Amino acid sequence: MQLNTIKPAAGAKHAKRRVGRGIGSGLGKTAGRGHKGQKSRAGGYHKVGFEGGQMPLQRRLPKRGFKSASLKFNAEISLTDLQRLEAAEVDLLTLKQAGLVPELAKVVKVIKSGELSRAVSLKGIGATAGAKAAIEAAGGSLAD
Repeated sequence: MQLNTIKPAAGAKHAKRRVGRGIGSGLGKTAGRGHKGQKSRAGGYHKVGFEGGQMPLQRRLPKRGFKSASLKFNAEISLTDLQRLEAAEVDLLTLKQAGLVPELAKVVKVIKSGELSRAVSLKGIGATAGAKAAIEAAGGSLAD
């Protein structure tokens, strides 16, 4: 096969619709634009969201809500996840390798959900007050 012999598959390409080329084409006279009105005229069209002077929808509705773009860098794990993890020392890299937090995560926090019965040492991972108490009660420690 050479570059000069390559062709698109049969039926993949078709002729562009040529409007305003006579009555026989089916798209003559008004060329599919209907009769009169702004949309039928050359250069006559309105901007996106324009409703003919009526207050547009995006301005009628109240401004509400906000979703921080930094949320994707935060993650949380439960005490149950820590229990399942075999490592005695847990840091961000360990959690990423285990697939417990996304690769994008920069800040991880342990929440008090489930049980922890073995000592786990956390490095560079935050914890809620309840989770911290549970980790220390199991003989673990937290280091920032």
